[in-house]
Amino acid sequence: MSTSDDNQTPPPDGPPSETPGKAPARHAPPGSAPAPGGAAEKRAKTPSTESAKTTPKPAAKASGGSPEVAYTLSYSPHVRRRVSVRSIMVEVLIALLPATLVGLYQFGAYGLWIIALCVGGCMAVEAACQKLMRQKITVDDGSAAVTGLLLALSMPPRAEWWLCLVGALVAIGLGKQVFGGLGYNPFNPAMLARVALLISFPAQMTHFVTPSRWGLDAVTTATPLNQLQEARIRGLGLGEAAHTDLGAAFWGGIPGSLGETSVVAVLVGGLYLLYRGHIRWDTPAAMLGTVALVSGLFWWHDPTRYMPPQFHLATGGLMLVAFFIATDMVTSPLTPKGRLIFGVGCGLLTIVIRMWGGYAEAVSFAILLMNSAVPIIDRYTAPRLYGARRGRGAGTDGGPRP
Repeated sequence: MSTSDDNQTPPPDGPPSETPGKAPARHAPPGSAPAPGGAAEKRAKTPSTESAKTTPKPAAKASGGSPEVAYTLSYSPHVRRRVSVRSIMVEVLIALLPATLVGLYQFGAYGLWIIALCVGGCMAVEAACQKLMRQKITVDDGSAAVTGLLLALSMPPRAEWWLCLVGALVAIGLGKQVFGGLGYNPFNPAMLARVALLISFPAQMTHFVTPSRWGLDAVTTATPLNQLQEARIRGLGLGEAAHTDLGAAFWGGIPGSLGETSVVAVLVGGLYLLYRGHIRWDTPAAMLGTVALVSGLFWWHDPTRYMPPQFHLATGGLMLVAFFIATDMVTSPLTPKGRLIFGVGCGLLTIVIRMWGGYAEAVSFAILLMNSAVPIIDRYTAPRLYGARRGRGAGTDGGPRP
């Protein structure tokens, strides 16, 4: 008995038979070019989706005579500007020049000595740390110089030489290099050094003098914020702070740190950075607006106990910090909503510590506290990816939050 296999006829030699109901397969003869618009041509003409920038190279002829287009694939970003860390730091140094010149004019050549110690100390500490860690020495990028200048402008105009060097060591050694260098520090190095010096050496860090032409007739005195705090502690109302000349504070003429006595000089530098596109308006506006709003509400409630908003805006290091510290690219949030939250938090903490805290100058503490909150601000203000589901448990990538 024969089986079904025995009755089967072997397929003939040659091309496979056509399937009923389907179009016959067309086979191009060997050596012929692919049909126009075919898959082979589309694959040759369509670059990878990862590359938005393609550079055609000289065409080579295939076996059939048709040219093959070769592409060079590259990774994003494809649109670049000639901006580097060094160029940005140079712009910041230029922006700090007006406040620096006003400070030198008011407090004399000793201020230049403080600047030299702070800037030179920061650059030396950074070079030494990178040498010990066998890293590339990047002192020439200007970041250490900016940190040193910001530290010098926040120092008393008659600071001791060793105080400047200790501040440089704390700013670069503990505030920057211990975390891995530029871009990895969670706290602003200059403010970290100022707070460390203020807590460790309060007498030396609160020794201020009256500004005079080139510092020739300087007399030891207290800043308006120190006068206000002393009057509050003793129950004397506003004390001598009520007689503060706000016009002198705006143009430069009140006791304070080396670079924070002239509002107009700081504003010129801040507006320059805004014009150059190195900082955004949202953080300074949110910080200054919060200070003005909260202090204005308390002043309106009881003007015999609280100073008006213009006093808090014009005194201390608020302006300098709002434009040059709170806008730090490394220690501030990335998103627009996050920068607004950051600025509001800095302003609120500043005015709360000024009114009820134990330190007259509160802006340094406010910056460090908000620096510690930057990771969580970035996390919850990150934009939702297109197509990701909404919900309390969803992350920015559409998956569950860890």
